[in-house]
Amino acid sequence: MSDQANRFLGDSIGRTLIKLLVVSLIVGFVMTVFGLTPWSIIDGVRDFVLEIWYRGFSALGRVGDYLILGATIVIPLFIILRLFSYRR
Repeated sequence: MSDQANRFLGDSIGRTLIKLLVVSLIVGFVMTVFGLTPWSIIDGVRDFVLEIWYRGFSALGRVGDYLILGATIVIPLFIILRLFSYRR
C-alpha cells in the first residue's frame, strides 16, 4: 500500500505533507500581501464567466447580422451558379 501511495504522491507521505505545508504557507503569505481571499478569487472567476457569457451572446448577435447580410448575396449567387451548372 505504501508503494502505491508513494507512486501516486511522487514521494513519501511525510515529505509530501511537508512540501504541501511549505507551499501553502508561501501561497497564503503572497495572497495576504495582494489582499486576496478565496472568496474574492471565486467571485472574480464567477464574474469573468458571466462577462464572457453576456458578451458572447452579444457577439453572436453581431455574427447573426453578418450572416444575414452575407446570405442576401451568397444564396442568390449559389442558386444562379447551380442553375448554370445544372444545364451542363
